[in-house]
Amino acid sequence: MSIIVETSKIEKVSRFISHEEENVYIEIPFFVPAGIEQIKVKMDVTKEGATSSIIDLGIKDPNRVRGWSGGARTEFFIHLAKATPGYLHGELPEGEWAVILGAYKVAKKGCTVNLTIEYAKEEFRWLKGDLHTHSVHSDGKFTLREKADIAERDGLDFVALTDHNTSSQNEAYPRDVNTLFIPGMELTTNWGHLNFFGVSDPVRDFRVNNMEDLHAQLEEGRKRGAYISLNHPYCRNTGWRLEWDFDYDWVEVWNGPWREDNQAALDWWQEQLVSGKRLVAVGGSDTHRPDPYVVHGMPTTWVYSKSLTSAEILKAIDRGHVVLSYSPQGPFIDLTCGTSMAGDICEDTKHPVLLNVKNTEFSDVVKVISNHGIELEVLVEEGQDTLDLSLPAEERFFYRVEVWRYFPQVKSRLLAALSNPIYFRNALS
Repeated sequence: MSIIVETSKIEKVSRFISHEEENVYIEIPFFVPAGIEQIKVKMDVTKEGATSSIIDLGIKDPNRVRGWSGGARTEFFIHLAKATPGYLHGELPEGEWAVILGAYKVAKKGCTVNLTIEYAKEEFRWLKGDLHTHSVHSDGKFTLREKADIAERDGLDFVALTDHNTSSQNEAYPRDVNTLFIPGMELTTNWGHLNFFGVSDPVRDFRVNNMEDLHAQLEEGRKRGAYISLNHPYCRNTGWRLEWDFDYDWVEVWNGPWREDNQAALDWWQEQLVSGKRLVAVGGSDTHRPDPYVVHGMPTTWVYSKSLTSAEILKAIDRGHVVLSYSPQGPFIDLTCGTSMAGDICEDTKHPVLLNVKNTEFSDVVKVISNHGIELEVLVEEGQDTLDLSLPAEERFFYRVEVWRYFPQVKSRLLAALSNPIYFRNALS
């Protein structure tokens, strides 16, 4: 028996197991198409008489057995980056797979096994996460399991593990949770901080005493495949105090609750953009311990990614497909020009630039900013939870957007959302 499973559909199959098949391993083949991100299998055993049966559960891919629960589980999942305990995460190759049923104890009248096989296809969508957090593996108070629980509660898809000058967290994080953990490390020097992303063990020795040491650490991290961000460069306590000419990919303009240090970083980033640089802006909560104001997902980093995997998320960030908001609930900024989005270069500026801001509130101020400075400020009216604008692209290097909101808790108007720029070919060529 074989079933073809269409992507983004749930398929069901039933198999009667007779008493004579007791102690036999039965395979239920099914076909996995290309481009699958996750497989879920659920099993329900229906007894045919008064006596129950015990059916073990497992799975094989085209090359090997990928996991076995025995009688301990009736469902499991395998994802590109995580899996139920007892199962191996990783590539989900196209081809014939099989659910393995172990007929351990079968009643005289037999039983019927009902299987549900569910697929999640790789597809581009906005994922939400936090790119700067700490745990008990350095000076934080959260265990990794607690961080996963918090992320799931608050609607975050991913969390980067950026403990200070250590990589043990990248070996210890749980792989059986809904939250994706991105391996990382915060290179913490006496002259400023940098985050390394995507590598379990980016450097052998964290110590930096001068620029020569820094270049050596960066080179080692690069060789191992790390992406690098310059963290909170204008923080009054731990801002950047070495030379600025060094190798990094992104800049953290939003660290924790909005404050003057972040505004200085934002102003500096605007200067870099006006000078012609394409520099990706990121953010992170920098959470260490329970705190009423410094919390996971403040700010939230939204990434337009092909899959919930470290490799695809980091690749998307490097393209600039990033929007920041003060919380997982938004506001959210969608900035497009033809088929181009934030982070891209729009090749044909005859297309208008379309701006859509979702989850706005009364009195929010939406600022449209280019290399000419603030070009437009729009006050959101009462009852207006979305804002749509059309903007001309000619004679601009870029557009980016900010949303400012009044927060009565602090009696101040603070940044609530920030987009990366969309760039224009006529100005950059």
